[in-house]
Amino acid sequence: MSLQRIHDATDPGTWGPAIDEAVNAVGRGELVVLPTDTVYGIGADAFDPRAVQALLDAKGRGRQMPPPVLIPDVRTLDGLATAVPDAARALAQAFWPGGLTIIVRAQPSLAWDLGETRGTVALRMPDHPAALALLRRTGPLAVSSANLTGRPAATTAAEAYDQLGTKVAVYLDGGAAPGGVASTIVDATGEALRIVRLGALDLATLAAVAPVMAPPPAGTSAAPGPPAADDREPEGPEAAAP
Repeated sequence: MSLQRIHDATDPGTWGPAIDEAVNAVGRGELVVLPTDTVYGIGADAFDPRAVQALLDAKGRGRQMPPPVLIPDVRTLDGLATAVPDAARALAQAFWPGGLTIIVRAQPSLAWDLGETRGTVALRMPDHPAALALLRRTGPLAVSSANLTGRPAATTAAEAYDQLGTKVAVYLDGGAAPGGVASTIVDATGEALRIVRLGALDLATLAAVAPVMAPPPAGTSAAPGPPAADDREPEGPEAAAP
């Protein structure tokens, strides 16, 4: 394991240099691995198409499986999304930061290229101090689970390094991911909110805040809508949205 690439981010009192290294790497268009409250993620500047492509290449996946975007604040939702339903906004207010990813219509004026999103973006505010410290410095990051396609999502920096190695410039080691279960994903682009993937939050918890349709039974196809890819559905043993 390359100790030069792995930086301790467990203590807010001492993680300043580690966050600096990650911020600088993102600014250079390189990839970083960061802890979240669910699983570890591999991240890139969401507004740097080459960096986003490098993220997809590192995982071994195509543009038809676009990564979600992690944000530092609930207020960022309105900067990146348009026509956000009141019910989706209520979920964000209730569960961000936390284990909920919401698929919304992206602002058409944004100069980014996350892949074949069909005009949508999957957003989440993670409930992890190191992740939020990084996001407050970098702004929105395209982040997918830190693993190779078809492999389990990493729950430690060491597991992420074992899979991604030197494809990533900086690994932020925040200890074992406290959740270990990927986020629940809700599609808010249709007439009604529907769960695309169950994860950290169950249907009853979400439904206590806003009306949400249950996910389709296993083995059936979801209703037409935005791409149910990457971070919007599990791939093999993993669930790719962190």
